[in-house]
Amino acid sequence: MSSVMESIDVHVPVHTAYNQWTQFEDFPQFMEGVEEIHQVNDTLTHWKVKVAGASREYDAQITEQRPDERIAWTSVEEPKNAGVVTFHRLDDDNTRIALQLEVEPEGIMENVADKMGLVKHRAKNDLKRFKEFIEERGTETGAWRGNVDRPDQ
Repeated sequence: MSSVMESIDVHVPVHTAYNQWTQFEDFPQFMEGVEEIHQVNDTLTHWKVKVAGASREYDAQITEQRPDERIAWTSVEEPKNAGVVTFHRLDDDNTRIALQLEVEPEGIMENVADKMGLVKHRAKNDLKRFKEFIEERGTETGAWRGNVDRPDQ
């Protein structure tokens, strides 16, 4: 399992950054390798991605969501991945977004790409593209402000 932690400061209020991050179907506009995301229901998304030249599809379950604070998820089946993104108010107009990912590469190509730092590189660049996306717009494309309580451990 590979772990990645990245953060970036964006020049929008925390609610704007958070609201945009809840718009999963917009992710292909700023996430490399994400071809399509379908929001199945409030807590389930279906992903089509390309990693190291291989196409993959999987479902991800949102396991915790608190408006303006955090969104956590885990894949339902293979390929295994999980993560959390947190939103930190720096002031009225600036937010720090922190992303933590856990990814289990599959196959030789994904393992080689992982060892070369591809996941870390993609996460860092995806956050930069998110920053450009939301700062250029200045407002979110939509919002989902519901709560998802973390399952009992």
